[in-house]
Amino acid sequence: MYKDIIRAGMIPPGGPRIVVIGGGTGLSVILRGLKNMTENITAIVTVTDDGGGSGVIRNELGMLPPGDIRNCILALADDEDIMEQLLQYRFHEGRLNGQNMGNLFIAALADIYGDFEMAVDKLQDILRIKGQVIPVTSQDEVLCAVLEDGSEVRGESKIPEEVQKHKSPIKRIFLDPDGAEALPTAVEAIMSADMIVLGPGSLYSSILPNLLVKGISSSIRDASGIKSMICNVMTQPGETDDYTVTDCARAVESYLGEGVLDYMIINDHRCSDEELEPYTKEGVNQILASKEDREQLRKMGIMPIESSMIEIGDGLVRHDAGRIANIIMSLVHEG
Repeated sequence: MYKDIIRAGMIPPGGPRIVVIGGGTGLSVILRGLKNMTENITAIVTVTDDGGGSGVIRNELGMLPPGDIRNCILALADDEDIMEQLLQYRFHEGRLNGQNMGNLFIAALADIYGDFEMAVDKLQDILRIKGQVIPVTSQDEVLCAVLEDGSEVRGESKIPEEVQKHKSPIKRIFLDPDGAEALPTAVEAIMSADMIVLGPGSLYSSILPNLLVKGISSSIRDASGIKSMICNVMTQPGETDDYTVTDCARAVESYLGEGVLDYMIINDHRCSDEELEPYTKEGVNQILASKEDREQLRKMGIMPIESSMIEIGDGLVRHDAGRIANIIMSLVHEG
């Protein structure tokens, strides 16, 4: 069946063209599952991170934050185990205390070639990755948020703490300065994709910032490929407190437009109280689809796809990359 589809020209050799849009650790998890099923993967990654080691490099060198991009490149690398030890190494003393080797490596490449985008390309060549990783824009942008109480927050890393401080949820987010344009390669990948996937990841700091970049939302709307979103399995303090599946979908629609998403991929495995205990202590809840969520999604033109798609280990609840990749590939072949 799959070979017949390839011969008919519907899916290229190497597998379906899958574009995944987001940032943070969620995106790299999904890439690890997909790289075993298709070589035609494109990760479009947000560049608004201003915390941790990426924030230091951004401030010191005036370079786009490399952390999320580094994680995605490593996830797609051929020999991930060896390179991950090197490029994920974090220094523990001196002036480099807390800094990541991979971030410094990308910074060095950017200095050698005089261009951040070129540095990302060179690292991908060195690691012989399957697919490609693209920064959503080459422009330096600050993520800002307006809270329901009217407060304005500048800086991605400050948003959750200000939400909690003011006890006021996010009303909307925006980029400063306005008008950042998507890289042409990102737009091209979206327009030629068989499947476009949003998430998983932090909704307001990893997924939605990409949709604010000029050319991304319009390309997704115009693209002929299937459009889907992977719903997070947990709420996130300061971003999605008490959010339901429907709330997540509506937040995306407010930036992407209505009637664009075809599918919402949702975990239906209900964790035990013991498994959730570390999360409930932090005010985090599991996100599961209710009957009302299913009804609302269908009214929005979104088909809910529910499946057990998490793995639990070391006290953490994570997305199961293999199971999600299987769901994505099934939707491509069916549709």
